[in-house]
Formats: sequence, structure tokens, C-alpha cells
Amino acid sequence: MEYNFRETEKKWLDYWKENKTFKTETDPSKPKYYVLDMFPYPSGAGLHVGHPLGYIASDIYARYMRLKGYNVLHPMGFDAFGLPAEQYAIQTGTHPAITTKKNIQKYREQLNKLGFSFDWDREVITSDPAYYKWTQWTFLQLFKSWYNQETDKAEPIDRLIKIFEREGNKNVRAASSPIEPFSADEWNHFSEKKKQKILMNYRLAYLSDTWVNWCPALGTVLANDEVKDGYSERGGHPVERKKMRQWFLRITAYAQRLLDGLETIDWNESIKEVQRNWIGRSEGAVVFFDIENYPGQLEIFTTRPDTLFGATFMVLAPEHPFIKDITTKEHREKVKEYVNKAINRSERDRIADVKTVTGVFTGAYAINPVNGAKIPIWVAEYVLAGYGTGAIMAVPAHDSRDFAFARHFNLPIIQVVTREKGKQEDPANWTDSYDSKEGYLINSGIINDMPVNKAIPAIINFLKKKNRGYGKVNYRLRDAIFSRQRYWGEPFPIYYKEGIPYPLDEDLLPLELPEVDKYLPTETGDPPLARAQHWKSREGYPLETNTMPGFAGSSGYYLRYMDPHNDREYFSKEAVSYWRNVDLYIGGDEHATGHLIYSRFWNKFLFDLGLSKEEEPFRKLINQGKILGRSNFVYRVNLEKYAEYLLWKKIVESGEAEHVIRNYRDGNRRFDFYHQKAKLIVEIKSQEKLEKLESYYKDYIKDTGKRLILLPIHDIIYMTNEIVEEINCAIHETAPGKIFFDDHKIRKLKPIFVSHNIKDRELWSIPLHVDINLVHNDVLDLEAFRQWRPEFQDAEFILEEDGKYICGWEVEKMSKSKHNVQTPDELIDKYGADVLRMYEMFLGPIEQSKPWDTNGIEGISRFVKKFWRLFHDEENRFNVTDEPPAEQELKILNRTIKKVRDDIERFSFHTAVSTLMICTNELSNLRCRKRDILEPLTILISPFAPLITEELWKQLGHKPSISFAHLPDYDEKWLKEDTFEYPVTFNGKMRFKLTLPLKLSQKEVETAVKETPQAQKWIEGKTIRKVIFVPKRIINVVVN
Repeated sequence: MEYNFRETEKKWLDYWKENKTFKTETDPSKPKYYVLDMFPYPSGAGLHVGHPLGYIASDIYARYMRLKGYNVLHPMGFDAFGLPAEQYAIQTGTHPAITTKKNIQKYREQLNKLGFSFDWDREVITSDPAYYKWTQWTFLQLFKSWYNQETDKAEPIDRLIKIFEREGNKNVRAASSPIEPFSADEWNHFSEKKKQKILMNYRLAYLSDTWVNWCPALGTVLANDEVKDGYSERGGHPVERKKMRQWFLRITAYAQRLLDGLETIDWNESIKEVQRNWIGRSEGAVVFFDIENYPGQLEIFTTRPDTLFGATFMVLAPEHPFIKDITTKEHREKVKEYVNKAINRSERDRIADVKTVTGVFTGAYAINPVNGAKIPIWVAEYVLAGYGTGAIMAVPAHDSRDFAFARHFNLPIIQVVTREKGKQEDPANWTDSYDSKEGYLINSGIINDMPVNKAIPAIINFLKKKNRGYGKVNYRLRDAIFSRQRYWGEPFPIYYKEGIPYPLDEDLLPLELPEVDKYLPTETGDPPLARAQHWKSREGYPLETNTMPGFAGSSGYYLRYMDPHNDREYFSKEAVSYWRNVDLYIGGDEHATGHLIYSRFWNKFLFDLGLSKEEEPFRKLINQGKILGRSNFVYRVNLEKYAEYLLWKKIVESGEAEHVIRNYRDGNRRFDFYHQKAKLIVEIKSQEKLEKLESYYKDYIKDTGKRLILLPIHDIIYMTNEIVEEINCAIHETAPGKIFFDDHKIRKLKPIFVSHNIKDRELWSIPLHVDINLVHNDVLDLEAFRQWRPEFQDAEFILEEDGKYICGWEVEKMSKSKHNVQTPDELIDKYGADVLRMYEMFLGPIEQSKPWDTNGIEGISRFVKKFWRLFHDEENRFNVTDEPPAEQELKILNRTIKKVRDDIERFSFHTAVSTLMICTNELSNLRCRKRDILEPLTILISPFAPLITEELWKQLGHKPSISFAHLPDYDEKWLKEDTFEYPVTFNGKMRFKLTLPLKLSQKEVETAVKETPQAQKWIEGKTIRKVIFVPKRIINVVVN
């Protein structure tokens, strides 16, 4: 009898659930360890085998840390707000909450089957009002806060108001939107409405007009990464750029702290670099350019103020507010047309499109502040409104995009930096701009001959003295748009009085989503919440109708897990003081510039408020790779092409090929074959009644004097020889202008599929994705395939010589459309959760992407069964002895403990599984059944295969759960190797193995090999030319 995984796994899954085995409490007597997965969005499709990869890894580490004596927090929840549920609601009228609840139930069932040690009592669901109460509460704190650059932290807005009352804003150093200075007296005389408008420029959550990606079909704003080539990623709907009033989070206030914090955390360097680039710190200068015949100034930011003398034109982003006012009358129409076209492209597309050069001249001129030169002002889409000021000074000699623009529009190019001091080149001969990070200034007035590093501060000082600019640190990071025009999201706890937003009282939270008649925008274009009746505050003021974006609920969920049932506060001081932050966070690297930035910002803000205890939320981050689908393909025969192929083969065999033209053209007509000598056209047709086609060819045949034979596809494929005879008869028929066709019996064409390795298959077949569940080791189950789809019921197959249909395969993303989605449920039912867990780890390093292939899972299944047999006899009776272990067994065990512990600490789970397999094989070969060996081995393997080891732990006489046993230590004395088992080869062929002491010299090894009885057979009557000895590797005896 073999191990019954179904019975065992169900037993222990039920036990854990009933006994709440993994329920975690705050326990100051134990060191804490907080392991967290990026929680999933519960889609209707459920989990596929790629999703649990990170969950398995985190669970192994959580179980490992429990064995080391840590109090482990390992929770799970669901990021439940999202566009898919809303779109389903729009299509069906089903409330998103109903769909979400159903999907969560499915996810929970799937996750539970995998044997995870989650504390489900701490589950959070972002769409639960009890949870999003604290998302709304945090938003209110952001709304009521400003960022004081003096103290470098967020502070209450009331403190800023007191400063304004006392001294105005002249001396305030704050992260803010542009704001005119005012005195205390002016502030004190401002109306309430004006004061609130001013404060909006300082709040960390604020309202502002901005250009957004608006998708009319979805009725909402989309983030840049949700738009591709002008269409929404979801649904492929057109997206347009539109100016809208949106809520923002002033994340830019934390730019430097977000950058500095990267140096304090243990994250993959590539993810850190992505965030550094996203934050994009750069040092340079703000420069002011006067505009000819216009009162305003153009403000630009440049990292290279030293190249100001080389600025030969300026470029504005299509969204720049000055365009309308400065464009001259004769250029107005062209500029308007260009702007309307450019602003409807997403910023991502504009950044990516480096080859296309477009732009339009405004007719206006700016004045270069360092030399008084008039330079034209252009509009071009390669300048973005959100970075810097939305305007640039163009220095084509030293910037590649400016260079391409200048060449395209024939604008001046002036070199101002040279490699060698005083040496000038002619830019007319250049094919690209010159990278000027190092060198000397030329053609640059007061900074001539200076090296670049000295010219930059010199020109900044000049600009400052002339009141034309100043030095500045700039960041690419932009404030986060925080509102969406959707129903299924957190409502804003905001009401409006005279158009001014005010916060709801905190004791009114949560502000729950109202019922609406439809989940669509209103007829006037307002968001779906505007459909709700009585969507007003208690005082009758209108409530905000936008909802929060998807990342709102995920930005602080890790904190709520610490104290999920606290209805008085986000989390208690006691809980956060104990759990502090996440020790290990596992999730995908696709969140590098989204969730991982926003959650760091969220946490730093709460840290400023004295709530969170650590400034960084995630101490260590592991980004698991993706499990890619291994798709299978069948090859559907293009019957017409196949018939042509078969007929041509017969023509070649008959020796007539020299007289025949394939794909014959006569004017606009194309024919399959033309026999020149016999003036015979051969046409292959799929029509059932060939006589219906006669009239189509009649006039052509009559006019040309040629002859025509019409052949049905079916008969060429199934009756090729007979068809060849028909053609031969037609060739020898001499009457001109004749059309031949037989009154063939009508036969329905069936779909034909050709096996992958059939010669020339690619010439007459097309690949189709096939359900991977119909394929085993790339061999197609023909009957199952026929039943897969109604149109394939009578399918026929061209098979390999061995009678099999071999499918093609390719590694690509798992998706339903590719029929390559493998669900964990199917594999758990066939092999068990322990096998699936270990197999996913065995596939390769956790951080690498790898293809899914079930061909190797059988090996893991055999290993688990072999491990079970260490404890049981042939009758499946428990059979473990108390006999003292042998030296070899102790060596195997201690070596395995050390290697597995080291591998887990390095998150090298694939090598740990391999080591456990080797250990099991070695112990099996030794027929080891000793408690002192098998008991610590059971504990060691339990993080990987928790269900089988729970059963074995009980059989070994212990009370459950093995999860809280003590991780075995290794004894160094058993790690010291004094012998080695050498493979002994003769002329490169391995003949036997020989165990020898490691201390032997080369000569002693040669003697030992020559004297061993196994060697006599291979050296008898031969001359030993030499013995090649590689210590701890191999012994090779070379003989004549």
C-alpha cells in the first residue's frame, strides 16, 4: 500500500481549521517575525499555478521561523476593489459586492487546499467598510496635514494656519503648489473661501486640475500603465487626454525621504534602481526667460544651466497654459490642430516614440537671459507637462532629441561644450549631439574655457545675481492622482460647501458606498455615485462623487493586519510596537513604481504622525518570478493549400513539373497550376457543386483558347491517384476552350490536424492553441480533443509513424485565451498539496521566471512516496525503530540539516528540495528506519511538505502540530569528511566506486586502486600508462 495523500491532507487541513492552529497573538516573551504576501485581487478566474509561487515561498519561510522559536505573523486578505468587478456589474447588473464575495470564497478555498499557515482570523478585505473606514481616516489625516520642509515631516494644517495668522506665508518652507506671497494682515482679512483655496495648495491630499487619460467607454480615468497605444489595456477602448479636477496625494513632498530610505532596506538592487529612476532626483537650476511682447516669463528647469549659451529655441509641452496667449495669429490654427492631436496621446506613448519628430512653431520668441538672443518658441509632444515646468530650453548640440528636432526643422545648432579646451567642431558634420557631461565651455561668454563642473555653479550664481534664476533640486516623481470616476471604490469622506471641500467628522466613518440604479456615469457625465439618492452630508451638503483608486486600500493593509478587529483605532500602540513592520514581503516586481512607492509614502506619513514605529514598511523584499505557461499547439490543415501541396508532389513524381507553373497569373486572374504545353489550367476548389463555377470561367476560356479542369479539394486529399489520372486525360484532350469537371459525389470536408513533426507541415497548416489538459508529454489525446469542441467532433489526423499526434509547444504568459492555464486544484487532486508545493519550489530560483511543465511533477510525487516508505513497511505499517544510528546515517542527516538551513536562509528553496531528495534516496539505500534520524528529518522537511509531516509527527508519538517543534541543529563533527567515495574509471568509462581516506597521497591512491579486487578485471594483461587522480572528484586509470 502507498501513501494516501487525499485522506491525510484532508485530515490535517480540517484539524488546522478547527483548532485555529496558526492563530497568532502578541507575545512579548517571543521574538516576532512578520511574513507577508502581496494580497491578491480576487478575480473570477481563480488561481492558476503561477499565483501560489510566492505564497508557497513565504509559507516555507514562515514555518521555518516558527521552528526557530519566533512568533510568526503570517496573514492573508484580499485587495477587493477593482475595475473587473465593476465592469461585470455594468454588464449584468450584479452588485460588485456579490461578485467579489463569491470570488473571495473561491480564492479562500483554493488557498486553503495548499496547506498555508495563514492566520485567517486576521483576514482583511479592502471593500469591507470595517476596513476602508481606516483608508478614509488616513485620507482625512492627509487632508488635514501639510509638509514642513524645516522639520522635514508632515504636521497638522492647524499649525500652518497659526503661522499664517502670525506672519503670512513669506517665511514658510513647505511642499506646496505655486502660491503668491501674502502677509498676516492679508490672511486675516481673507474670506473663508479664499483661505480654504490657499490651504489647498499646502494640503497633502488636495484638489487640482490636471490632464488625465480619460476612457469614455469605461467612464473613468486610467493610469499611464493602463493605456497602450491610445487604448485601454482592459477592453481595448479609445482613451483621450482630458483636463479634469482630481484629488492628489502630495507624494513629492517625500521624494528625498523615499530616495534615502532605499539605503536602509534589504531589497533587490534592480527594484531599488527602478524606484530611484522613478523618483528621479536631479540637480540644476530654474531659469526665467522673458517673452517678446508678452508680460509673463517662461520658467524652465535644466540640469545643464552651463549650456544656456547654446539654447537656440524653446519647446513647450502641448498642455502648457502659455500656448494660447503667446501664439501669433498666423500660427494659431496650426498650433491648435497640433495641440489637439498631441494631447490625446498618452505620456507613455510620447516618451516611447523617440523616432518620430513632430512640432509646430508658435510665432513667439523668448529672450535668452544670458546673452539677450531671440529664440523661437515651439510646441512639441516630446516635452511633458508633468516633469519640470512643461517647458524646456533646447540645446541641440548637446541633447539628442533637441538635435533631431533642430535637424528636422532646420534650426540653429551651436556647440558650447568641447572635449579639448578651445577646440571647436562644426555641428553641420555631426550625425548626433555630443554628450557634454565632461569638457570645457566655448561660445559661452562669462563661463568660456571653464570645465563643466565649475561652469554650472558659476552660471547659477550669475543667474541668481541677475534675478534670472536659482539653483534647485528637482524630482521626476509626480504627485499621485487619487480619484477615479468609478462606483466600486472607497468613497471620499468629503462634502462640498460653496464648491469648497470639507472633511466629514471622523465619528461618521466609515462613509459606505450607496446603492445606485446603474453602475455607469450619469447622463451628464458625473461619476456613478452621483446617481445615489440623498448622497449628502447630515447638513445637506453634497458628498464627493469620485471614489479612491485601487492602490488606496493596499497602501496600508500591512498595518491593519497587526490589529484587524480594532474598531476604535487603525491599530493599537501595543500591536504596532510589537510587530513594528514587515520582516519579509514577497510579491511581483510589477509593483515597483506603484504599490511599493505608495505604501512607503503612506507609512512614512503615519510615521510622521507618530503612529507607525518604523519609517520603512517592508524590511526585506523578495520579488518572485513568474511561472509562464507552457502552451501546446495543434496544427490545423489549410485544406486548399494541402491539396495544392499533394497535387504538386504528384506532378513532380510524374515528370510533368517542367511544363507546369504554380500560382499562375494572367492579368488580374490567379490560378493554382498551368500546364504550358497542354494549355491546361488546373483549379482546386472547395465548393460542393463545381458546375456552379462553370459560368465564371466560360468567357475567359473561350477568349484565350485555354482549357480548364476544376478539381474538388476532398478528392485530391483522399483520392490523389485518381485525380492525377483525370489531369492526364485532360492534358491529352486536344479540344480548345473546354472546361473539365466530373460530377463528383458531394463529400463534406472534415477538419484535419497534422502532427508537429510531419515533413513540410508548416507550408500548409496553421497553429492553434489547444487545452493543455488534453495533452500529456506533448502527445494529444485524440478522443478528448474531438470532444473538446463541437466543430472538431469528426476531426481527422495526420499522425507520426508511431501512430501518435505530437503537439508543438511554446513558453508564454498563462491566459485563458491560450488554453494554457493550469489550476492548482487539478494537480492537488492528482498529486496532493505537498507535491505541488515542493514542485513549484523545485522549478528553479524563486526570483526567476520559469516555464510551467508538469512533466517533472511525477519525480516529486515519487520522492514524497519514498519519504513515506522510510517510516512504513510493505504493508504500510508504521515501522520506526529506536536503534542507535550508524555513523554514515548521522553524516547524511547533519549534512542535510546544514545545507537545508543554509538554503532556506538564502531563499534557495529549489536547492533545499534537491538536498532533501538526495537525503531520502541515501537513507532509503541504507534502509534506515531509525527514530534519531527520521524524526529530525521530518521536522526539517515540514516547511515544504507540512501535511505529510503532520501525520508522521503524530505517528512518531507527538502531539500536533509539528509547526511548533524545534528546528534540528547540526553537529559539526559529522560534517568533517575523512573519506570519499571515488568513481573509478578506466579509459574514461566508470567501472566501480571505491571509498578511500582523504589523507592518501597520489602514490597511495594508485596503489589502493591497483590492489582492489574490482580493478583486476580491467588491468589484467594490460599496461597502466598513468593514473589521473583529482581529490574528492575522480580516479581515471589509463591503460593500453
